[in-house]
Amino acid sequence: MTPEISADIEDLETRLASIEKVLDPEALQHRVDELEQKAADPDLWNDQEHAQHVTSQLSQVQAQLRKVTALRDRLNDLPIMYELAEEEENPSAQQDAVALADDERAGLRGDIESTEVTTLLSGELDERDAVVNIRSGAGGVDAADFAEMLLRMYIRWAEKRGAKVDVYDTSYAEEAGIKSATFVVHEPYAYGTLSVEQGTHRLVRLSPFDNAHRRQTSFAEVEVLPVVEQTDHIDVPDSDIRVDVYRSSGPGGQSVNTTDSAVRITHLPTGIVVTCQNEKSQLQNKVAAMAVLQSRLLEKKRQEEKDALRELGAGGNASWGNQMRSYVLHPYQMVKDLRTSYEVNNPQAVLDGDLDGFLEAGIRWRANGGADAKN
Repeated sequence: MTPEISADIEDLETRLASIEKVLDPEALQHRVDELEQKAADPDLWNDQEHAQHVTSQLSQVQAQLRKVTALRDRLNDLPIMYELAEEEENPSAQQDAVALADDERAGLRGDIESTEVTTLLSGELDERDAVVNIRSGAGGVDAADFAEMLLRMYIRWAEKRGAKVDVYDTSYAEEAGIKSATFVVHEPYAYGTLSVEQGTHRLVRLSPFDNAHRRQTSFAEVEVLPVVEQTDHIDVPDSDIRVDVYRSSGPGGQSVNTTDSAVRITHLPTGIVVTCQNEKSQLQNKVAAMAVLQSRLLEKKRQEEKDALRELGAGGNASWGNQMRSYVLHPYQMVKDLRTSYEVNNPQAVLDGDLDGFLEAGIRWRANGGADAKN
């Protein structure tokens, strides 16, 4: 191996060792053994919610263990790949073998760096699923259209990762796009990962809704919350909520079913309103809407506690700020994060779900003190 390759492999070793120190494969294996014992209990499914929590945790920990173990195996094999390449007597075969090893080294670096970002997600709630709310802002019909573009962008990002997405509610605008949408991303560390997307997103383009085809700036707001679990103890008395039922509607206000199955819950003390029309039954929609309401109440409680600490002098004085990312389609092509300065010149790829670069930059920025801690 050349000195440059040896130095690169040594750097990968240092990075992976840091990851292993945080994730601790031995502790992960011990946790897998514990959860497997619980999952094997014949009485486990007497409590279905607890059983689902146990099996979900088992799946997550197994995935973490497989990932870090696979990285270690690949790194151990990498020097061997170069040694075998050097032993090739045929120059052409040697060149191909070195190229194969180089490709593996580059791929391994990308996977280690990606896993390295996960170790920065150490917040109390980071490992949970994420509730994402998107709302159109200033900009009229262009803003509603932009909100729908963001909804599609996040769903495409989740699909590329194999993550399940449940769209709980979509409020369609009259002409085009959406007024708001609420969905849940089911994936380990979805909240910790997507929380850096919270803030105001800005779109600059030639408006397809303007007869003169003039340039238009529009805005949409993204809110990211952790999914509430039983242990969070967010009590919502029946006297504190008003439940309204109505028929689900699609684009243009068209009714999409013939029964009053959609549910709107208003939390009277705070004025928070959540809706769900995705499920087939009124009961299912009420359960889903209550879950979102509890997530918002939990976030409100945590924010109040953080504000109280800040008044006492604890915590930083940085904030997410209003505008966090610009999507420019005219007069040039660029998407730029205004906090991290990370940018790409292919807006269509980003809007098609290619978000990982922005997410990793945001997580590293936050870990380096770029914003108040979430938790």
